[in-house]
Amino acid sequence: MTQDLQMLCKQLHISGVYQYFTESGPHDPGLSSFLEAACQCEMDIRMMNRRVKTLKQAGFPTQKRFDDLILEKLPEDGRSAITALKGLEFVEQKRNVVLVGNSGTGKTHLAIATGVSACEQNVKVLFRTAAGLVNELIEAKQEGRFSLMIRQMKKVDLLILDELGYITFDVQGAELLFHLLATRYETLSTIITTNLPFSEWVRLFHDKALTAALLDRITHRAIVLNMNGTSFRKK
Repeated sequence: MTQDLQMLCKQLHISGVYQYFTESGPHDPGLSSFLEAACQCEMDIRMMNRRVKTLKQAGFPTQKRFDDLILEKLPEDGRSAITALKGLEFVEQKRNVVLVGNSGTGKTHLAIATGVSACEQNVKVLFRTAAGLVNELIEAKQEGRFSLMIRQMKKVDLLILDELGYITFDVQGAELLFHLLATRYETLSTIITTNLPFSEWVRLFHDKALTAALLDRITHRAIVLNMNGTSFRKK
């Protein structure tokens, strides 16, 4: 009986099967190999189903991948960051990634590709546009579910916040988004794509002190990528 079979049974939570098999006497080696192959097949199916479920729950508008990128059209910072984004060390280190630049330079593609890769490695990911997430937060607040939503968001290893700056929101929305992002500080990772330089974020969050506090948290130890360049859509 191999260590591999024992480990597979443990991972599948069927340790009793392994115990019964080992205690029921000597077996033909072919039967042991068959049981190990069957357990490995079940493990592969479970992992595939888990990845499909994780991708579905993430809420991506479309599944973009790194292989789909045209590297020569990406801004230099985007090209140089691909290895780090693929590796997901920033998620393990609870660091943020902020992609700043004009429209059409690959910010969302990079963010989604990173999220899809993370899902395939069993990382829990959630994708939302900034406007969509703020609406969800306001609705949760109005319905008395805000604390519950914050607890649920703490289970998301990687939050992707897309298009911050394209649509403004009111003071309540700004405060709720600040609260959410502050709870993730140094405990969970967030990817933000934005068309606004940091100096203009006060337009979104209205209050200089709140904006400064948020930027301090978001950019601390963050990977900040300058994604300014010529829009793909104009080429």
